[in-house]
Amino acid sequence: MKAFFDTSVLIAAFYVHHQFHQPSIDLIVRFKKNDACCGAHSLAEIYASLTGRTGSERVSGAEAMLFLGDVLDRLTVVSLDYQEYFKVLEASSALGIAGGGIYDALLGHCALKAKAQTIYTWNTKHFVRLGPTIAGRVKTPAA
Repeated sequence: MKAFFDTSVLIAAFYVHHQFHQPSIDLIVRFKKNDACCGAHSLAEIYASLTGRTGSERVSGAEAMLFLGDVLDRLTVVSLDYQEYFKVLEASSALGIAGGGIYDALLGHCALKAKAQTIYTWNTKHFVRLGPTIAGRVKTPAA
C-alpha cells in the first residue's frame, strides 16, 4: 500500500468549497484502489461529519452514503481486530494520548497494518505525536 488517507483529507475532497478540496481530490485521484486505503473508522467519522454539520454544509444520510460508496470504490478499507485495538490502546496510554486522540492512533495503526508508505492528513500534529514509526510517514496532500 502506498497511501493512507486520513478522514480530514476525505472530508475536504467531498466539499467543493472546502479550502483543501482541490489538493485533496487531486491527490486521491492519483491512486488506484490497490495503492490507497483508509481506516474503517473513517467511514463512521465521514458519516458523522457530513450529516452533523449545520446549515448548507449538512447533507442527508442518503447523500453521505453515496459519498461513502465512492470511498469504498476508490480505496481499500483497513480495520483492526479487537486484539489490535487493545494494543493501540496500550501504546497510546504509554504515549500519553488521551481523549479523541485515540481515533488518530487507531487510524495511524491501520496505516501501519496496510504497510502504507505515506499517511496523508491535514491534521499532521495529531499524527506526529503517535511515535516515530507513524510520524515518519505523515504528509499533507500539498506536500
